[in-house]
Amino acid sequence: MKKDQLIWTEKERKKVFDCKIFSVLESWCTAPSSITGQYNGHAQVFSVIDTRDWVLVIPVVEIYGVKKFVMVWQWRHGSKCLSLEFPGGVMESGESPEEAGIRELYEETGYKPASIKKLGEFNPNPAIMSNKVYFYLAENLTNCEKQKLDEDEYVEVELVNAEEVINGMGKEPYVHALMGTALSLYLKDQ
Repeated sequence: MKKDQLIWTEKERKKVFDCKIFSVLESWCTAPSSITGQYNGHAQVFSVIDTRDWVLVIPVVEIYGVKKFVMVWQWRHGSKCLSLEFPGGVMESGESPEEAGIRELYEETGYKPASIKKLGEFNPNPAIMSNKVYFYLAENLTNCEKQKLDEDEYVEVELVNAEEVINGMGKEPYVHALMGTALSLYLKDQ
């Protein structure tokens, strides 16, 4: 079987819920007719979370020969816990991923990079989400010592030894799955 024979055909898409950061869509699709079995050509409804693209930045500073990540502590309402993360957030309308990365880094940490490099991009959960997340490495940082946080954003900046983050990923407080993805891209780049 060829891979293109696995493609479903969307017949209709409609918004069923809308909030500040995402919309929920119903996607009416028809199963590929090339598939044999009970679902051949069958129509089915799928839920899709539609949201803007995101960006995450791995900011690196070197202090006395030791690499450190500039990270932020944040309360996460979904998991009801504090998480230590790389800075990042939602891209603004008309903003490139690189511009968003530089903006989010400055807003959350007060640092500005002299250089920023794209490490990769992923779909956070292609089964149910429509967006992408872009990952960047920021180096040669200048600490402007002034955050520019959103009205509902409460974060605390911490410089953490890179080795501590690498060895601790997947355990508290490094529990955000996208941080693991970012870290794997960072390690691949080194």
